[in-house]
Amino acid sequence: MIVLNTAWNLVNFRAGLIRALVAHGYEVVAVAPCDDYAPRLAELGCRFVALPMDNKGTHPGRDLLLFLRFLKLLRRERPDVYLGYTIKPNVYGSLAAHLLGIPVVNNIAGLGTAFIRDNWLTRLVRRLYKTALSRSHHVFFQNDEDKLLFIEQGLVAGEKASRLPGSGINLDTFCHEPMSLSVNRPFRFLLVARLLWDKGVGEYIEAARLVHLKYPSAKFQLLGFLDVQNHTAISSAQMNEWVNEGVVEYLGVADDVKPYLTAADCVVLPSYREGVPRSLLEAAAMGRPIVTTDAVGCRDAVEDGMNGLLCRVADASDLADKLLQMMEMSGPDRARMGQAGRRKMELEFDEKIVIARYLQVVKSLSQIVH
Repeated sequence: MIVLNTAWNLVNFRAGLIRALVAHGYEVVAVAPCDDYAPRLAELGCRFVALPMDNKGTHPGRDLLLFLRFLKLLRRERPDVYLGYTIKPNVYGSLAAHLLGIPVVNNIAGLGTAFIRDNWLTRLVRRLYKTALSRSHHVFFQNDEDKLLFIEQGLVAGEKASRLPGSGINLDTFCHEPMSLSVNRPFRFLLVARLLWDKGVGEYIEAARLVHLKYPSAKFQLLGFLDVQNHTAISSAQMNEWVNEGVVEYLGVADDVKPYLTAADCVVLPSYREGVPRSLLEAAAMGRPIVTTDAVGCRDAVEDGMNGLLCRVADASDLADKLLQMMEMSGPDRARMGQAGRRKMELEFDEKIVIARYLQVVKSLSQIVH
């Protein structure tokens, strides 16, 4: 059983793993709240079970209800192995699985806003993680800093934890695309993400204003979900304001980001903290240079000066400087950065590495169960 907070997430980030598990003879049950992407899961060879989930809320009554739903589902399905991703499946699903004696493998993809700040919510999340992960068989992390943080804070035992190269990237799907070296069109920056303030969208907008003072024709594009269930989400009204100001183009949402990455000269993500950002792995695999923050997870995807540039976190002025540096570089130099990014993906972030580690852990657990 593989459990996430959205079917969209299962389709976009875990399709390769689901296909590989099915190919190795496992019956896979995919669990998430139902959304427009749920029907596509059947194409991957798995069975979908809808489970309602209040993804961003912290209401104790709703969370207790979610725990009871997990308990009922797991008692009915009795999976040999429970694979949990994202905070609520990792916490409440794991607790229910432990109660029923079902082996658990967790994946901590990124700690998000709950670990950027230090408040009652952070402390609660840490306590919940500690309880939920205490009896897990294995816990995967997407970067070493998150792994060390969990070990140092006593949230997980060191011998149970290991790092994966993000969610991996399918290098056959995301092929290297030569860059346009034409100087007769506007330079194009692209940010691909769920559009949250914590992704550095505000800094991107401010940096765009600063760059426009020198290069008014430069294009700044945004691609991703608006008004998601998150208190740090950018509203449609705010986006319309920016678009009307002429500072950015909002491209909406796309199932296939490849044409947008192909058209970009540079991909930007000024996020405050990540697991390892999938959008940067996709950009690098397609040979696009990157500007991102020197932050947890983001710096894993970029070697400064090699396949991109790193800027300071929450610093629009420094971000603008790096964007100007990227624009003023020669086309062949940017293309070389893109090629270095592709090599980095081939060496470190191939999805096959992630899948092989999962198959290894699932096989060892299946043997114990049977």
